[in-house]
Amino acid sequence: MLKIDDIHVYYGAIHAIKGISFQVNEGEIVALIGANGAGKSTILKTISGLMHPRSGSISFMGENITHTDAYKLLRHGLAHVPEGRRIFLQMSVQENLDMGAFTQKTVSKEDLDMVFQLFPRLKERRNQVAGTLSGGEQQMLAMSRALMSHPKLMMLDEPSMGLAPILVDQIFSIIQDLHKAGTTILLVEQNASKALKIADRAYVLETGNITLSGTGAELAKSDEVRKAYLGG
Repeated sequence: MLKIDDIHVYYGAIHAIKGISFQVNEGEIVALIGANGAGKSTILKTISGLMHPRSGSISFMGENITHTDAYKLLRHGLAHVPEGRRIFLQMSVQENLDMGAFTQKTVSKEDLDMVFQLFPRLKERRNQVAGTLSGGEQQMLAMSRALMSHPKLMMLDEPSMGLAPILVDQIFSIIQDLHKAGTTILLVEQNASKALKIADRAYVLETGNITLSGTGAELAKSDEVRKAYLGG
């Protein structure tokens, strides 16, 4: 579904991503794990068209999207839930969901029902100003807004960041539910233990390079990964 081939990404003179290649197959959960500053968020921004690589290529559903604008990629079925949620704080929950559906002809009742079934708390707060929601509720809204675009691939950037442990468990459970319902997931996550438990495959990033790859279970058992990211 998604193929990244030897991309190099720069911030000015800083070489942030150094020739990375990987792929995401349809129906998978693929995790990118690594320390702060490893380049995980930069990769997602580059895939979703918020940044462009200086060299290398990116293809989605067999089409070259290396220099495609972000809004066009959303229409193709690629949704990005950014780090920090980035919801529209001054708008209501319902208005945020309406914005997520801008690629659709109408905001369908079926889509809203699906979102509210996954996130019943949002239904209770659908007329509430989004900026007054808790951190966990804002993360739920960010994911719901992306779902309203009918994504084939959903990219999640640090969905558990700053959340209480009980909410982290809930968010990961919902990610698995989305996956079971047919959404392919590319997950960037500092909580390596949680990410590897649900990932079909995973890649370890260090300073702009992929240093390890394998199934989630293989990397969870790796001594190198356990020492660096799992506290073992």
